[in-house]
Amino acid sequence: MGVPAFYRWLAEKYPMVVVDVVEEEPVVIDGVSIPVDTSKPNPNNIEYDNLYLDMNGIIHPCFHPEDRPAPTTFDEVFKCMFDYIDRLFVMVRPRKLLYMAIDGVAPRAKMNQQRSRRFRAAKDAADAAAEEERLRAEFEKEGRKLPPKLESQVVDSNVITPGTEFMGVLSVALQYYIHLRLNNDPGWRSIKVILSDANVPGEGEHKVMSYIRLQRNLPGYDPNTRHCLYGLDADLIMLALATHEVHFSILREIVFTPGQQDKCFLCGQMGHLAANCEGKPKKKAGEFDEKDDVSVAKKPYQFLNIWTLREYLEIEMRIPHAPFEIDLERIVDDFIFICFFVGNDFLPHMPTLEIREGAINLLMAVYKKEIKAIGGYLTDASKPNLGKVEQFIQAVGSFEDKIFQKRARLHQRQAERIKREKAQRRRGDDAAPQAEPESLVPVARFQGSRLASGASPSPYQNVRVGSRRKLDEDGNGTFSRPSKVPHMSSGATIGAAIVEAENNLETEADENENKEELKIKLKELLREKNDAFNSENPEEDKIKLGEPGWKERYYEEKFSARTPEEIEEIRRDVVLRYTEGLCWVMHYYYEGVCSWQWFYPYHYAPFASDLKDLGELQMQFELGSPFKPFNQLLGVFPAASSHALPVQYRKLMTDPDSPIIDFYPTDFEVDMNGKRYAWQGIAKLPFIDETRLLAEVAKIEHTLTEEEARRNSVMFDMLFVSSSHPLSVCIYSLDNRIKQLPDTARVNVKEPLKPELRAACSGGMNGYISPCAGDPCPPFFRSPVVDMEDIMNNEVLCVIYKLPDLHKHIARPPAGVIFPKKMVQPDDVKPVSTLWHEDNGRRPMENNDRRFQNGSRGRPNEKDFRPTPPGFISGQQLGEAAHRLVVNSLQLRSNNYSVSQMHASQQHYQMGPPAGNYPYHQGQQYVAAPPPGAAYLLGGSQGDGVLQPYPYGSRRNYQQGDANVPSSYPPRHNVPPINPHTRSHPPPYGGPAGNSHTQQWQQRNWNPRGGYNSRPAPPQSSNPYSALDRRSDRRPPPRHDYNHR
Repeated sequence: MGVPAFYRWLAEKYPMVVVDVVEEEPVVIDGVSIPVDTSKPNPNNIEYDNLYLDMNGIIHPCFHPEDRPAPTTFDEVFKCMFDYIDRLFVMVRPRKLLYMAIDGVAPRAKMNQQRSRRFRAAKDAADAAAEEERLRAEFEKEGRKLPPKLESQVVDSNVITPGTEFMGVLSVALQYYIHLRLNNDPGWRSIKVILSDANVPGEGEHKVMSYIRLQRNLPGYDPNTRHCLYGLDADLIMLALATHEVHFSILREIVFTPGQQDKCFLCGQMGHLAANCEGKPKKKAGEFDEKDDVSVAKKPYQFLNIWTLREYLEIEMRIPHAPFEIDLERIVDDFIFICFFVGNDFLPHMPTLEIREGAINLLMAVYKKEIKAIGGYLTDASKPNLGKVEQFIQAVGSFEDKIFQKRARLHQRQAERIKREKAQRRRGDDAAPQAEPESLVPVARFQGSRLASGASPSPYQNVRVGSRRKLDEDGNGTFSRPSKVPHMSSGATIGAAIVEAENNLETEADENENKEELKIKLKELLREKNDAFNSENPEEDKIKLGEPGWKERYYEEKFSARTPEEIEEIRRDVVLRYTEGLCWVMHYYYEGVCSWQWFYPYHYAPFASDLKDLGELQMQFELGSPFKPFNQLLGVFPAASSHALPVQYRKLMTDPDSPIIDFYPTDFEVDMNGKRYAWQGIAKLPFIDETRLLAEVAKIEHTLTEEEARRNSVMFDMLFVSSSHPLSVCIYSLDNRIKQLPDTARVNVKEPLKPELRAACSGGMNGYISPCAGDPCPPFFRSPVVDMEDIMNNEVLCVIYKLPDLHKHIARPPAGVIFPKKMVQPDDVKPVSTLWHEDNGRRPMENNDRRFQNGSRGRPNEKDFRPTPPGFISGQQLGEAAHRLVVNSLQLRSNNYSVSQMHASQQHYQMGPPAGNYPYHQGQQYVAAPPPGAAYLLGGSQGDGVLQPYPYGSRRNYQQGDANVPSSYPPRHNVPPINPHTRSHPPPYGGPAGNSHTQQWQQRNWNPRGGYNSRPAPPQSSNPYSALDRRSDRRPPPRHDYNHR
């Protein structure tokens, strides 16, 4: 998972690090889709050598895809994954290597987090199932039919864990997919493919990093290798920085969903905002609007370029007049280390620092201020200097009181606001319903119909946009699709005809529509249920951070300490274990696992101010060995997921007499810990006792079948190449030499790859290959996926691949690297903003205590201004958008003009010319919208009080800006009466009410910074390539200078 919200923070603070991916779409000719030729140059103007896939970032989305119905079988998941990988491959087009890494058994430090997430997932699934059953019962009671629940193989996403049947079948499916592409796709034939499945220990992204680290600085390695890593975890950015490989990009989806923010609240249609609404009716999907618009736009992707991030850090972390030589590589290492304090997968969250409260900005500001006093860097590659770390974190801890006090104030305001909103909603719900006599239809005449079980729909009820239900002339809800009306005999009753017609209209489409509504209601209900502010008995805040005594109360409540002596003893042990964790994580990122068994033994972290006397601590780790897959399943699974284990293992989790039944509570405490939503809370599960667990497993391991034993074993990476690849010669040669050896002996054979001797053979890759069991190139490969073809003429070879021998990671770019041309300039780095705990939420013009210095006569300091947020608009752009919004909103209120009619005659509101060029033809209808501030209020009235469009008058000319500059804006008109019955007028601007029928709005000459002409005009946007800017006219930043290595 990595650091929550880190990617968004990074993209906003350093916007040039992200670049939109240019995708080439398949061409459709006569209904046949022609795949993209990936052997052609990359349209992104950069040729990558290696593409690494963190496969768990693909598996999970394919369990819940957004562009197709939810899968119910493993085969459907696999097909979705194949499409997913195809799309990524088309984007990147690697020229040397594709590395697929699936999560294997994780270190014990990660297993605690995995255990918490899986227990929470099981509990949430049970709550959702119970709520769904309740909603289904309500729908059935209302006569609204639903399709039956389908049996599904993928109902429990916990099966995406090493050792399950799903992960075993997935490995075979991916091997088939690799063979299929290497045999048929020209873009694949020249590359090597490595598959590291769930039987290879280690997290997927860390297996990738081990591969990269162990290739670096070996003979034959190209220092200018271009890497691209796909994954959804934010910690991939830190891992990429830690490699010190310059040519590195992270590929990931943009979290923003196309069209999600482009929904008009006026007409309810997608693709535009209310300010740009044209009032056009929704286009029908199908002849009778019988087709739902179910197509989902593909999520766009972005490259996050590490070389650009390094440029930002070089400027951002510049230390003027430093007493020692500044080394960017050491700065990068320190940046990675200090970010561990805001969150990681192996230690609980430190209560002092929240990334959404500007924690990283605080850490960077303290680092730059204190590094001179500290006298050097915090880390040396994988080894933190604990004495210097203590100085740094103590400086951070000095802000704790202010942070906690502001957090408490904001939390109290939020709670009060939500309480008021709930009270308002309750008052609205208690209001008496409006009588609608036309909708009260006698139910008795529909005896036998499902209409008799509920109230008939009202003709005044709104019909949802996109719904297939429409109202007929009588106001009854019917479907707009034509249907054949049966012939009625003279003796047939109206009631019988209604029953027969309704039975014919109970279609699959109706059931699916109800199903979609049920899903929406279920989602809303679960979110409300998980919202702590909706609780009738909210959790009492017993710690009250920021109030005197908060630290003692924290250790009393969270660690059950009772006396000052116990508090001090526990605090010392917590600090020791947490510091061990910091050292463990740093080693994990730079060198790999230093201990498979170590874990942090508490649910809570210490405060920053608690990290004292760190220089006296001794850190020692024992490497150990990883758990077997089934042992890990016992360590992380709840009893609800025991179906994924063999029968004897299952009994250990479900049998009440099991010696370790206490490891699997069916109910457990979730400490909200000051958070709003349940998923943010801390699941207080008992920690697994490894000794007890392994003792019980030893008694039943012999009961495993051959297939189960294979799933429970440790295996190696697999390497695949086409028979046309130069490496195939080495593979055939190795197989011929050891053909007579049994399979058990063949696996122990290691043939070194020596790029310095056979560079063309391995493509610069170091390591070892060993023959796999059986034929390295079988003549055919049976498809394990339903409805997919067998491979009958296979030309793909497979061998076992083993990494090079361990060697120390050199935390700096390798010799011979060619740095890209620098893009980031000092002006591109946003100015240092006010730290979160110092920001009182007011504009800088109100901060009278800090902004006026040096006798500037009220001129604010530049450093006190907040940076312009991404997507910011002002001036003309803001005025035009507000103008269109007001006009469109007012027009919808007119009873005499429909929105579509108005806009059909006033097309000028769609796209006005620039300010200062608004033509107006007196006596005719104007042909351009007035500029912001011009007179565009609606005039005229009728007896019902509805305002009507009022034409422009010709009394005065509108002027804005310099009075000496002629204006071509339309003249002003008479101000309409605010009350059509009293004919009273609003008062003129800046003066008392009067009888004048005109209104002169005061227009000030625009001057920057409130009249300080020496200031430059504010920019419209601080970054035209913001990651959050999803406009259709957005353009990527200038091309990277990658034409020359």
